[in-house]
Amino acid sequence: MLFRAFYALPSKIVGTDGKPVNALLGTANLVLREVELHQPRAVVLCFGPDAAAYRTELYPGYHEKREEEMPDELAPQFAKSRDFFEAFGWTVATSDDLEADDLLGTYARREAEAGGQALLLTGDRDMYQCAGEGVTVLYVRTGGKGAEEVGAEEVRKRYGIDPELVPDFIALRGDPSDGLPGAKGVGPKTAAELLRKHGSLESVLDAAIREQRPKLRAALIEAREDLLTFKDIATLRDAGVDPPPDTPTDWAAAAAAARQRGMNRLGDRLEQLAA
Repeated sequence: MLFRAFYALPSKIVGTDGKPVNALLGTANLVLREVELHQPRAVVLCFGPDAAAYRTELYPGYHEKREEEMPDELAPQFAKSRDFFEAFGWTVATSDDLEADDLLGTYARREAEAGGQALLLTGDRDMYQCAGEGVTVLYVRTGGKGAEEVGAEEVRKRYGIDPELVPDFIALRGDPSDGLPGAKGVGPKTAAELLRKHGSLESVLDAAIREQRPKLRAALIEAREDLLTFKDIATLRDAGVDPPPDTPTDWAAAAAAARQRGMNRLGDRLEQLAA
């Protein structure tokens, strides 16, 4: 969210110290839009390494093409994000070993297991694997339309598979943004067809020797171990966290935090909500 907001808003948006606050402002607005709409009992923002060590150890090419230094004007905003967002009454969860997606997925699952309804705000389609009873993905779109609600049925319409098969689907189809090549010659239609027929990546690979299409048969047999690794990488890890306590957004404290950072229009909006 911080990266997305940083590139969406001009860096001339600065705080009282003259330093850019565009990423903080944009992220706050993205989250606030959904908070106002859905009125959640609590909000958790998750941080973690871009590429967790366990994933790069499984496959060195994971996120290889995404390795870029954080822009100088963004790094200080990351450093200030915890204090800013916690002023809203929001929980900031971090991990040194797991990626933010692992934390997000675990929080969502724990909330659903406790009988609640979790809303998972993300711009990553890999998180569609979490959609299901008690969990709705709020997929952030470009433009000003807000997040799109994606449940299990929407995942089936888009991919032709159940949400729990999204890691299997990613393994077969590949994911260029994560540096996962998938099976040679296998696109989304073929990946979905194979999974609907066999039920899982493991079953697809076990039946590969009987595949009638020679090129597909060869691709599945030759890449078996890599494909299993890709599924492992795409599957979220349990972060061992518990659902947060009820913590409604503190509009007044958020308004004060915004004004302290020179975000006066945001401060006005938050003060109106506080009133």
